[in-house]
Amino acid sequence: MAASIQAQVQTQAQHAKEVEQAAASVPVRTREEWIGSSPHLPIVSDHLHGSIALKGLRFDDLTLAKYRETQDKDSKEVVLFSPLHDKDSYFAEFGWMPEASVRIPDKDTVWTASGSALSPGQPVTLYWNNGAGITFSVAISLDDKYMFTLTQSAKDAAGKPVPLQSYAYLNRAYDIHAHSSINILHEGPISVLDGMLKEVTYKDISENKEQILPAEKSGWLGISDKYWFASIIPPEAPFSARIYSYYAADGRERFQTEYSANTPQPETTLHFFAGAKELPVLVDYASRYHIVLFDRAVDFGFFYFLTKPIFLLLNYFHGLVGNFGIAIMLLTVVVKLLMFPLANKAFKSANEMKEWMPKLKELQERYKDDLVKFNQERMELYKREKINPAAGCLPALIQFPVFFSLYKVLYVTLEMRQAPFFGWIQDLSLPDPTNVFTLFGLLHWHPPGLLHVGVWPLLMCLTMIIQQKQSPVPPDPTQAKMIKYMPYFFLFLFSSVAAGLVIYWTWSNILSILQQWTIRHLDAKAKRKKLAA
Repeated sequence: MAASIQAQVQTQAQHAKEVEQAAASVPVRTREEWIGSSPHLPIVSDHLHGSIALKGLRFDDLTLAKYRETQDKDSKEVVLFSPLHDKDSYFAEFGWMPEASVRIPDKDTVWTASGSALSPGQPVTLYWNNGAGITFSVAISLDDKYMFTLTQSAKDAAGKPVPLQSYAYLNRAYDIHAHSSINILHEGPISVLDGMLKEVTYKDISENKEQILPAEKSGWLGISDKYWFASIIPPEAPFSARIYSYYAADGRERFQTEYSANTPQPETTLHFFAGAKELPVLVDYASRYHIVLFDRAVDFGFFYFLTKPIFLLLNYFHGLVGNFGIAIMLLTVVVKLLMFPLANKAFKSANEMKEWMPKLKELQERYKDDLVKFNQERMELYKREKINPAAGCLPALIQFPVFFSLYKVLYVTLEMRQAPFFGWIQDLSLPDPTNVFTLFGLLHWHPPGLLHVGVWPLLMCLTMIIQQKQSPVPPDPTQAKMIKYMPYFFLFLFSSVAAGLVIYWTWSNILSILQQWTIRHLDAKAKRKKLAA
């Protein structure tokens, strides 16, 4: 039985290899020329543009109508799928497993469509007769977003269903060496089978070649990009899944993820998603079609339990104010309010430390030749005066998961792509485009990446320096020197990260400065009253 299943799931991959190998001597053409070289059925909707290849029944032409490659209004729509011979080939194919007694459709089959175009509310059925009395049909519908529904069936001349095993796969040409690997983000085959999420990198696939799971009952398989996603959702019946496979042909590396039914069925209905990773849309599909963990196509990462709520809160604030930069600042206020008691305690401890610094310096001078004795006396001072030197670090440590989660949100969520703030910040997911080393554009030269320092990183550095002035200097000279140069280290580090993250950190510093100044002012006022009394 296992050998039979393996033979079934290998059929699609072998078919794709034969097609690709047959393309070794094809002429060089543009994407548009390849699409125009064979009959296609147009796809027209508010979210998707493209067409279905009637020869071979392939979805090999899809662009995202709502998204452009750049912020230029004349920029082209983002391309998701392209034909087999295109340099960026990426397509989905649907069909039936070979059957000895039945001639089935193949890569050369030209289907007949019942309509002139596929659009929401206007489904289309594709037909093909095998010349031996059996008519194959694929009914295709598209909703108002990105979900296709396909129903595959075959009937004999008397109208009686002919049970056959269906299959579907996604196939993509991808040059591993031309794309840098980003550890913070998963791009490549992704699946959820029987409730288990599995993500595999292109590099791992090229080394491990394939993985076959022979008896799944539910789930989905797909290929994920940073902002875009394609997925096959098989019917809830036992199926075999090759969650990934790899081969090289015609000088290109190809990756494939596929499913095939384990038993012949008179009719098979599956869903096929191809579009943008809009979280509310994915969540809606997960609920409507009972697709487990479908929202995990958005790579919220290890801190999923924190990253997703942060995104939802940002999205809520954006709905109120219409600007994600302002939404980030409102999120910062919320974080500060949640950590206010802890931060209050930390700032008070820091102020107390500042008052006792002369005594610490006196101890340091007295025991400068005896470090062990100095540390003993210092700890005694802390104990006697009830000073907690680590209290100031705790808010920063607790804030780190929030910081990292916001970094993930800015980097992976589609809503942050090309989201403007004000002025020169027109994309919060990209670094600040200004540069002090070009006098903010007055000098026409391109300094190396290390010398890219924008306005917002400079503001962040300034707020860190002001915070340092408000905090006690550590008694250890080495530690004090490290802390002194920390803002400048962060200046260059943050110049290459998303501007939204720098805005968050800068605004957070400003709120901390105001909070610390207020605490110091109130403490001083309380002491004056005490002395006056």
